[in-house]
Order: sequence, then C-alpha cells, then structure tokens
Amino acid sequence: MNCANLPQVMVSMAQNRVLPEVLRAVVGGIAQCPNVVLARIWLIEPGDICEQCHLRAECPDQTRCLHLVASAGNSADPQADYTRLDGRFRRFPMGVRKIGHVGKTSEPLLVRELRGDEEWIADPEWIAREAVKTVAAQPLVFRGEVLGVLGLFDCGHLSDDDLRWVRVFADHAAVSIANARAFEEIEYLKARLEEENSYLRQEVTEAIGASGIVGGSPGLKKVLQQIQLVAPTDAAVLVTGESGTGKELVARAIHEHSPRKDRALIKVNCGAVPETLFESEFFGHVKGSFTGALRDKPGRFELADGGTLFLDEIGEVPLAMQAKLLRVLQEQEIERVGDTRTRKISVRIIAATNRDLKQEVEAGRFRQDLFYRLSVFPIEIPPLRERRDDIPPLAAHFVKQSARRMNRPAPRLTQGAVTQLTTHAWPGNVRELQNAVERAVILAQGGPLRFEFAASASVESPRAKPPPSEPSKFLTRDDLKRHERESIITALQHTGGRIFGADGAAELLGMKPTTLASRIKALGLQRKGAPR
Repeated sequence: MNCANLPQVMVSMAQNRVLPEVLRAVVGGIAQCPNVVLARIWLIEPGDICEQCHLRAECPDQTRCLHLVASAGNSADPQADYTRLDGRFRRFPMGVRKIGHVGKTSEPLLVRELRGDEEWIADPEWIAREAVKTVAAQPLVFRGEVLGVLGLFDCGHLSDDDLRWVRVFADHAAVSIANARAFEEIEYLKARLEEENSYLRQEVTEAIGASGIVGGSPGLKKVLQQIQLVAPTDAAVLVTGESGTGKELVARAIHEHSPRKDRALIKVNCGAVPETLFESEFFGHVKGSFTGALRDKPGRFELADGGTLFLDEIGEVPLAMQAKLLRVLQEQEIERVGDTRTRKISVRIIAATNRDLKQEVEAGRFRQDLFYRLSVFPIEIPPLRERRDDIPPLAAHFVKQSARRMNRPAPRLTQGAVTQLTTHAWPGNVRELQNAVERAVILAQGGPLRFEFAASASVESPRAKPPPSEPSKFLTRDDLKRHERESIITALQHTGGRIFGADGAAELLGMKPTTLASRIKALGLQRKGAPR
C-alpha cells in the first residue's frame, strides 16, 4: 500500500467540522493510495429502506443497519462511478456478511490472496474484473462505541505495516466523525435555541404587550412604576398577590428591563419540586452522587448564572432547604450534590407567592432572615376585581390572542359582553378571565362572544345596593313598567335610536331585537327615545 499521504489526510480530517466533508476526506485519502480499488464507509443508523433492501431476508431485525455514507475508488472501467451511494450494497444488516459482522462484533477483517470464487463473495464478477486481491475492514470505534465500518478493497498485497496504518487511520477517522457529529449537534441546538428564543420573545411581546403587562388602572400603574424603579438594579424582588394575578408576567417584565435581559430567565415552581429533589434541582449533582444520577446535571442556579432566577411559590420551600437557599443567596456560591468544588455564580432573585409570608414567619413555617433577604423590594399585585378598568383591554387582548392561536377570525366583543365581564367577581383573576375568553371564542362560531357565569360569582354595582338601614321595597306593576320604559329610552338615546346590530339598543339591554321592537311599540315610544 505504502501510502505517504495518509498523515496529511488525518490532519485535514481533524480540522474539519462538517461530517460529509470528513467522510469524503477519509475515503478520498485512502483512494489516492497505490493499488486501492475501492474505499467505503458505512455508519450505523436506524433501518429505513427495509422493504427494498435485497439483504432483508438475512436481516435479524430492522431496527439498525449499516448505511453507506461515503465511497471513492479507482476502476479500470471508465463507466464506473465509485462515488455513488445508491448501489446494491448501500445497506448491510448488523451481523450479516463480512461488513455486517465487523459492525456487530467490532472485530477487524483481513482477507489476503483472494481467488475470487470464495462462497462469501457477493459479486465475483466485480472481484475478477477489478483484480481485487485483498479485502480489509476496520471498525470505527469511539469511546467504546462502534460508529460504523471502514472497508478497503485492494488489488495488491497489504503488509503488516500497511494494516497498522489502516488501523491507526480508522481510529483517527472515528474521532473525526464523532467530533463532526458533535459540532453538527451543537450547531443544530444553537440554531434551534436562537429560533426558539426569537419566537418566544415575539410571542411574549405580542401576548403581553411591549410594556409587558396589559391595562391602565391606577393599581396596575403603580405596579409598572415599581417595575421601572427596581428593574435596573440587582435587588431581590418579592412579588405577592392572589393566584392568577400575573406574578410571572411581573417577573418577566423586571428581567426584560434589567441589564441581565440578554441572559436567561430561569423559572422554578417550588411547589412542584419533590422535597427529596430540592437540592439537586436547585444546585445540581454529579454523576454517581445518588441512585439515578447517571450523569452530571447543572442546577437551576447554574443555568441562571448571569441572568435571573424566578422562584415561584417560594412559600412552598421546606424549612430544611430554606437555610441552604439563604446561604446561596448571601454567598452567591453553590456546590453540586456529591461535589466538593465550589462554584461562583451571579444570579438575580425574583420570588413570588400567594401566601402571606409575614404570617408564615410568625407561624414558624418560613425563616425570618430568608424573608428579609427576598423582600428587599416587595411588589403587590392587586386582584382583578380591584382594577376593573383593566378588564376591557385584557378581554380584547385575549380575544385576539385566542383567535390567532386557533387560526380563526376574532369574534366581536360587544358592549353587553364587556359589561357582563366587568360585573363578574373573578376569583381566579386574570387567569380565569383568559380561560373564560378562550372558552367563549371556541363557542362563538362566527357570532358574538357570550359568557355564562354563576349568579354567585357576579358582583353588583355599589350604587345598586340599598343602604343596610333601608327596608326592602317591592315594585308595583306600574313601577316595573316605568323602570322598563326609562331603561329603553336611555338605551335608544345612547344608540341614536338604533335597535339592531353590534352595540345596538337590543344588545345593550340583553334582549332580542324583535322583542325590543315589540316593547317599544307597546310602551308607545319613538325610535329616538322620546315618548309620543
């Protein structure tokens, strides 16, 4: 063989990070050696063309096989194209024929002094035509794993030195293939993360507005002012409020307006982490540190290094874990479970809870020093029932969001529906509003949005409640007719006499247009709202 160019080919392989180019360099380098007829690489991949494979009858299973991925050679036939990858032997089942046996057992193959009539030869005519005298195959092994097989067909007689070179070359080829695959995986993950990050940023911007939060009530404006004040700092923030008020949105808004916005915002739902896994989840672990620790794993603090860690439901952290959490917050150092090395981190903490942590401290369920460490800058989000001015813009936003997600036109949000929403108690706050709107969008089917709430879940206007000291009054038939007359007149004046259509008088009164027309006639009213 006496191939002097193999060292240069190995250097070229090591410098290449693109898998197809590495494969072509391997077979191309061997093909340049004297007397080499054909050099090929098969890599182990899942079975894919089993129905068409001419070796299927010999295949023990169709889960994995050797795929031909690179080919090069020199032929006496000018019509021969040894770079093709779609020939009869583009697949070899594991353990089948000589190449499949090398792939399964990782045992090298060397057959010298071929006669051409051996039983195992699949194409005797080709062997004779190309005058092949030696067949060699080396497993491509990287860190104990067989990646594939390097096959060599030569018309000369390979010496022991030649075989040693082929073995060394195969080992270098395996490393280069593994590295190229790793680089491809890294590039794929990088591109995927960039795409997902861009997508998520766009989704967040579209979903919650450029400012991060939808609404303009006095209570919400106060929250936004607090976000603007604390975001540029590294101070710990404690966000409190009922469930469903949007504590995570506040945390995201703080992160997006902070100097750490280009790094990760990592969220931990403390209430969803089993107590036995708290330390591993927060600080990570090393391989073998406990049963099931099959590999090194970074914790949430490491993932948030340079960014922000959002500790949702912080009141659910067990007391034993609170002491370790406090030490990390104070020292900005962590140790993985089972590790002796201390790692420095830089993490900004935003915590959230729907509990009264002061009462939890008094009850002995939450450490007072941790409470003070977390609540450097507290932000309380008022419930939705205390900021009813935010309901119409939130509802309109959720209508557009739900319709876009369902790929259907946005239904009309009528004035009557808005009135119905603003008089609901909203025990589930913004989350309940979002769910109610999404359900109404599904049921709308091209018509206006309609909402159904239990009577106990609605609230009355304070002006509609009689003073506690007043006795209950009964309305006579004439009183009822007078109230009905006044309501219809007010609605007609508000709509300019328009009964039908969106925001017409019928819709404002929650009546069918034909019913309202009949009542107008019965009460002797004019369309503009003035009595006859």
